[in-house]
Amino acid sequence: MKAGHLAFLAVVAGSAIAAVAAAADGDPDARIASPIYGVTIPESYRQWELIAPAQEGEPLNELRAVLGNAIAVNAYREGKLPFPDGTILTKLAWKHVQSPEFAPASIPGAATTVQIMVKDSKKYPATGGWGFGRFVNGKPVDAAQHETCFACHQALVKDHDFVFTRFAP
Repeated sequence: MKAGHLAFLAVVAGSAIAAVAAAADGDPDARIASPIYGVTIPESYRQWELIAPAQEGEPLNELRAVLGNAIAVNAYREGKLPFPDGTILTKLAWKHVQSPEFAPASIPGAATTVQIMVKDSKKYPATGGWGFGRFVNGKPVDAAQHETCFACHQALVKDHDFVFTRFAP
C-alpha cells in the first residue's frame, strides 16, 4: 500500500489508527538493517497498540503515530522507567495535509519515515540501552543521520529513559 490520503483517526479520536506507513508492507527490502545499530523494521508493527499521536510543526510539517510492542505498552501503562529490555517503539510519519472532505481535519499525505527504537541494554550500552533505525521508503538512511539519534535523545529526554513519547491513554 502506498502512502496517500488515508484517514488519520488517531489524531481525531486518539483511539485508533486507520492509516499506516507502507514502507514495510510486504517489501523484502524493509528487513534491511540500519547502519550502526543493526535495527530492522519489525514485521508485526502494524498490529501494535497506539502509544500516542503527534503533530510536528514546520519545517517537518508531519503527522506522527508511535506504536509499541506489548512490552512497551505494559511499561507505559505501569509507568515503568527505565523501559525494560525488549521494548520496541515504532514512529510512523506522514506529511501533514488538510482533508479535502472536511476542512478542519488533518490527514496524512506522503509517508516520510518509519523510525524504530529497540531497548537492549546489553547490545546498546553506549546509547542508554537503545538502538535506533530510521527508514525512508523501507530502506535505512545513512550512518551520518543515525549518528544524530542518540545525541538528540540524550540532550532532550535523558530523564525519561531517552524517549520523547508520552502515553496517550
